[in-house]
Amino acid sequence: MAVQQTNKQKRSKEIELKNHSPFKMRKWFNKQLIPIAASLIFLIAAIFIDMSTPITLGLYLISYLLVGGEILAQAVKNIFKGEIFDENLLMSIATLGAFVIGEYREGVAVMLLFQIGEYLQSMAVDHSRKSIESLLDIRPDYAHKKTADGLITLTPKQINIGDEIVVKPGERIPLDGIITAGNSTLDTSALTGESMPVTAAKGDEVFSGSINNTGVLTIEVTKTYEQSTASRILELVQNAADNKATAEKFITKFAKYYTPIVVFLALGLALIPPILIKEASFSQWIYRSLVFLIISCPCALVISIPLSFFGGIGTAAKHGILIKGSSYLDTLNQINAVAFDKTGTLTKGSFTVTKVVADKIDKDKLLAYAAYAESYSNHPIAASIKNAYGKTIDQTLITNYQETAGQGIQAVIMDKPVIIGSSKIMEDNQIPYPKIETSGSVVYAAIDHQYAGYIVIEDAVKHDAAETITKLKQLGIKTTAMLTGDNAKTADIIGKQLGIEHVYAQLLPEDKVKIVEELIAQNKILAFVGDGINDAPVLARADIGIAMGGLGSDAAIEATDIVLMTDELAKLPTGISIAKYTQKIASQNIALALGVKVLFLILGAFGIANLWEAIFADVGITIIAVINATRILTQKFETEIAN
Repeated sequence: MAVQQTNKQKRSKEIELKNHSPFKMRKWFNKQLIPIAASLIFLIAAIFIDMSTPITLGLYLISYLLVGGEILAQAVKNIFKGEIFDENLLMSIATLGAFVIGEYREGVAVMLLFQIGEYLQSMAVDHSRKSIESLLDIRPDYAHKKTADGLITLTPKQINIGDEIVVKPGERIPLDGIITAGNSTLDTSALTGESMPVTAAKGDEVFSGSINNTGVLTIEVTKTYEQSTASRILELVQNAADNKATAEKFITKFAKYYTPIVVFLALGLALIPPILIKEASFSQWIYRSLVFLIISCPCALVISIPLSFFGGIGTAAKHGILIKGSSYLDTLNQINAVAFDKTGTLTKGSFTVTKVVADKIDKDKLLAYAAYAESYSNHPIAASIKNAYGKTIDQTLITNYQETAGQGIQAVIMDKPVIIGSSKIMEDNQIPYPKIETSGSVVYAAIDHQYAGYIVIEDAVKHDAAETITKLKQLGIKTTAMLTGDNAKTADIIGKQLGIEHVYAQLLPEDKVKIVEELIAQNKILAFVGDGINDAPVLARADIGIAMGGLGSDAAIEATDIVLMTDELAKLPTGISIAKYTQKIASQNIALALGVKVLFLILGAFGIANLWEAIFADVGITIIAVINATRILTQKFETEIAN
């Protein structure tokens, strides 16, 4: 049956689009451009058409009110709200003061240029927001619900857990769920930052925000719209401003005290010199105070700094790094120590046979005997040996099976007595064997009461682990540590292999917390990287908690400050690079805005700068700072380490 969509649903979608911020922003652009254009026409008429003084003054007033009326009204509203000292008040005082001293043309021009600057600045901000939205364009618009009568198209919020939905090729998966029919490849780049398609088939879990590339998928929904991965990511990114960075907090406090100070300084500049200096005139010093007020507007700082951090968070999300607030981005830039969990973080978290060494027997035959011996065991090591063997095991060939917990297995296999296990079981059976020193677990084998060789089972190190450690050191991370519950021998070997300086083994969760506290006490700003669930206490104690492979894991997202949306360690140095670049942009904007303002405030106070130069010091620097802040969106960062 054809897909159905009600008029009500269509209207709902249209309303949602109209409420979308870029749509409202563009509508505001159009609304603002009309008075700017009209004001410019009246200003040109007042300057170039020879008319009587009252008419010329009237043209100036009309031109001024077209662009300044809203500013004046907002200043009055803010006064009644108790929010007195802001850029609206500064611009109102400065431009009205210009009219009072007869500088009509400059008063209008200042307000006109201010509004043009606001318009251009808003365009830059809108551009950056749209860029971030395009990076995070993962919000699904609709879902095809499967019913007895066919498919009906609803909003994702109307779908319940347990409903079945159909996702066609080219469509975005609207809700998390399990595939019940079909197979396809998925583009998960919006969630993980990885461009390589992922194969998906019946029984696989899929996440909202992924794009279905090829086949038709039927999915049983397991999470509501609000709980689904795409919504969680968007919510965290959109609410990231709740956790302000140090630079943002500084700007907020700075503006609160800075604005009233400059207002009173401007008042003093207008009144004190004419009273104390005989030759000074009130009009001259009032003009200087007006210039001083315009220059003092802190717009560049107030707008560009939060925008820098917002851009950094959006860029990180593009690379599959979910940062829950700008304060965490700021701290990530400052870290000088990183501690890692081992299993599932530095290693793959799954046991595999890495070496088979046979003595007076063929390797394949040794592996076969070991697999038969382990056939009744559910231990992870037994599973890895059976997986390495990879053939069907005929259990009728196994007799006299006996398993000793923590030691190994004895059995008769194909009429031969076989012993498989640790060094302890070899010693108990008085079988001479060479003691093997290696990482991982060693399984010894004896066949027909003779030593036959050994098998090494390891939790393999991730392909990008060593290079990630190297890159971290290049980024200024002076201390690296590994905290694991594994045995000391294995931990030391892996630590040396990866170039990790400090290795702590055989730890309980509370031991990890204690070591992290000791490192922090040594003036370390420390990030801990773990799985986000088992290491919850230490993740919470570290300055920055980073979860590996957090895709779809509510526990990981809740427990940590940063989530790497895949289990790739290579994303960690990428995230630090983004944090450092964001801080660099923010620092540039602070230096630019404060430096130029201080210079022009001095020039304005001494009468060297006029109102036109004051406009550059305010609006011009704001635009430059905002454009500089948007550079974070286009900067390239290395995201992958080759196999």
